Amino acid sequence: MVREVLVHPDPRLKQVATHIDPGGRAPELAADLVDTMRGGPRCVGVAAPQIGELVRMVVVDCSTHPKAPENHGLLVLLNPVVVVSSGSEIGREGCLSIPEITANVRRATVVTVDATDPAGSPLRIDAQGFEARALLHEIDHLDGVLILDRVASLDTDVFRRRR
Repeated sequence: MVREVLVHPDPRLKQVATHIDPGGRAPELAADLVDTMRGGPRCVGVAAPQIGELVRMVVVDCSTHPKAPENHGLLVLLNPVVVVSSGSEIGREGCLSIPEITANVRRATVVTVDATDPAGSPLRIDAQGFEARALLHEIDHLDGVLILDRVASLDTDVFRRRR
C-alpha cells in the first residue's frame, strides 16, 4: 500500500529510529515502503521514518536510474549500518520529504553496508556511485538527518525544484 510521506518540518523526520526485528510486521512494512517508493516521482528510495514508522528500515532500488548502471536492484534493509565508506563527491539530491527543493550534498562514493532482510538473513552490500549515495541518503533518515542538514550553504547549495 502506498503510504503518505511525511513532509518537512514534521518533527518525526528529525527523530532517531529504533531497531526492528525481522519477521513480525517487517514484511508488511517492507511492502508498503516498496509501494510508496514506486509511487513517488523518479524515486529510488524511502525510509520507514518518512512514512511515520520510527524503525530502522529502508528500501532502495536504482535499477531504472541512468546514473546507476551497476546496482543491486531492489534492496530491503533492516537495521542497516555503514561499515566502510570512502571517496567524496558533491551531487544533487532530492527528497520525498522535502518536495520543493533539491540540494548539493557531499557523500562518500563507495560504501559497504551490513543489514538484514525482512526474514532475518544477513546482507552485506558493496555499493558505489549513485547507489552508494542513495543508500547513504536513506540511512541518514534513520538518524533524523535530512539533506538540509548536509549542505555546506543554505544560500548556494539549495535550489527550488523545477516542475
